[in-house]
Amino acid sequence: MEKAPRRCLPLACVAVAACLFSSAPLLPAPRLVYAAQSAPSASATTVVALSREEQARFLEHAAIVRTRPVSKGVTGTLRATLSDGTLTHDASIQSVDDYKAVFQSAKSSEIAFRDTWRYNVAAYQLSLLLGVADLVPVTIERRHQGKDASFTWWVDEVLMDEGERLQKNLSSPDPETWRKELRVVRIFDQLIANVDRNMGNMLIDRGWHIWMIDHTRAFRRNEELKNEKALSRCDPALLQALKRLTAEQLEKSLGRWLRPEEIKPMLARRDHIVAFFEKSVTVGATF
Repeated sequence: MEKAPRRCLPLACVAVAACLFSSAPLLPAPRLVYAAQSAPSASATTVVALSREEQARFLEHAAIVRTRPVSKGVTGTLRATLSDGTLTHDASIQSVDDYKAVFQSAKSSEIAFRDTWRYNVAAYQLSLLLGVADLVPVTIERRHQGKDASFTWWVDEVLMDEGERLQKNLSSPDPETWRKELRVVRIFDQLIANVDRNMGNMLIDRGWHIWMIDHTRAFRRNEELKNEKALSRCDPALLQALKRLTAEQLEKSLGRWLRPEEIKPMLARRDHIVAFFEKSVTVGATF
């Protein structure tokens, strides 16, 4: 999924990637991501490409230079500038970890409500298992100010969020890739029972690629799909990856951040998603 990197701004930027939905194996190479690097001249800055693993190590070990609140959202998200002495890049820090036996909103009520940073890490790890990590920024667990938190690679060269796109009535210059990525977003949200996929946490970079962020209100306990009508088509490789998910695999990969009562219903939702698309093939629909 990787094209040769284009020229980018001195601070980190995300290069345009080739289509996620080719016939290539799962877990393709990530879109190239860059971080600022100090150069010998005080006035000069260079950039270096980072792999997904290198991004994770940077998020885990780089020193926090400064933080400031993020204007959007209600979970106290911080934007932090990190540096390891050579590289500098921003991250999103979320330490929210709320539980309510009953949560009452203006529109509905929810039993066993959880809003937690843990789901951000779980969502990223799940995206790796499914081979769709090009739509979820690298996210790791790390302590901040005495609390466990999620550190997420800050998406650079953001053109707009989905709300702004709709408001401006803009369309992607590559409609087919846009539709394919949007279908993955919908499948992923149904799988993790994301109740908070608002227009502000679906970002669009300058390559018109989608990034899903902020999953603190996902992994609900309902076994039924929230909105089956959101499903339309599924890439065959993604469908096979869904089929291969097992309780043991999810416990091993996500058990640090998810409880068994959150993993079990996710597998039930997976079964509904797979059945939906297998039925679609039976009645003649294409992927």
